[in-house]
Amino acid sequence: MAKPPNGIGRSSMPRSNEGMRLIFSAVVGVMLGYLFGISFPTVNITKLHFPSSIISYIEDRNSGITTQTLLNHAWASANNRKKNNSDSKSDEIPKIYVPTNPKGAERLPPGIVVSETDLYPRRLWGDPSEDLTSEPRYLVTFTVGIGQKANINAAVKKFSDKFTIMLFHYDGRTTEWDEFEWSKRAIHVSVMKQTKWWYAKRFLHPDVVARYDYIFIWDEDLGVEHFNAEKYIELVKKHGLEISQPGLQPDRGLTWQMTKRRGDQEVHKVTEERPGWCTDPHLPPCAAFVEIMATVFSRNAWRCVWHMIQNDLVHGWGLDFALRKCVEPAHEKIGVVDAQWIVHQAVPSLGNQGKSDNGRAPWEGVRARCRKEWGIFQTRLADAEKAYYLERGITPPNSTVV
Repeated sequence: MAKPPNGIGRSSMPRSNEGMRLIFSAVVGVMLGYLFGISFPTVNITKLHFPSSIISYIEDRNSGITTQTLLNHAWASANNRKKNNSDSKSDEIPKIYVPTNPKGAERLPPGIVVSETDLYPRRLWGDPSEDLTSEPRYLVTFTVGIGQKANINAAVKKFSDKFTIMLFHYDGRTTEWDEFEWSKRAIHVSVMKQTKWWYAKRFLHPDVVARYDYIFIWDEDLGVEHFNAEKYIELVKKHGLEISQPGLQPDRGLTWQMTKRRGDQEVHKVTEERPGWCTDPHLPPCAAFVEIMATVFSRNAWRCVWHMIQNDLVHGWGLDFALRKCVEPAHEKIGVVDAQWIVHQAVPSLGNQGKSDNGRAPWEGVRARCRKEWGIFQTRLADAEKAYYLERGITPPNSTVV
């Protein structure tokens, strides 16, 4: 009896199963390939359709979800993710960075940056826009001790309400000034045993006093009987002075020829000193020179001078010879106002704030420090200028420092 062709029957089923496994593997590979490759937007899975026989074969009998459904769902999810990513990128706000803003404020929008301020007092209530009934255009500072209270009271009365009054108290006594009505409106800063240049460096930054056209930085021992502040400002503007001082009464105390008052003119800018003192008639002390006791600076000049003041050199000796570096041409923009003059009373009040050492009086130690600072300042300035020229391959001049 002949046997049925079992070999043929058995071999046809494995081939069919093997073919279907290959097709299934191909489909799964397509699915995985798409899921891993959705970053390629040119592939449109929604247009991939498979024969119903293949889809029926790989149908999940438990869930009833076909491969076509799975692929469509995968494509929809990927497309949504892509859309969301695209939307989030398009809606993302770039971070602010403005390199032209002041240093440290680059991350702020320019419209909120306030790089300058003022010394105008503000109320604690009401509308900020209504705080100020006036905005003074000038600033006058005095470095004071209580011993000169009467003299400062007389001086302040020479300044109108167009001036902000600022007192630097080197003796720590501030409440005694309350007897003066103007003192209640003044700015008071109190630090024991400090000089006006120490105060100026720390409290008169150019960005703080930027609202003022002129800044008066004065000592406390000045007689102002023949002085009117507003008329002084008029003459300063008329003659184009960026750095100036009132003329000093010539018969009181020791002073330079340049700063002595001349009775026959409004302003002078040059003078003649002792033979050999002026190597150039346009240089100090014959021109481009005022003393530091009653100096008046324009806003622009002060911005330069403030940067030249050294943190540790507090007396300012030598600074008056270097002021010319902050204006150009200095011999035309630095001068003495003769028509508005003052008296230097030469009261050594700050000198008495020194400390006795080795039997010396307090003022002697202060004076020794003044002389030492002058030498230090000259050396620093000369070295800085020399370094500047050498860095640029330029032979330094013999000296640009007087």
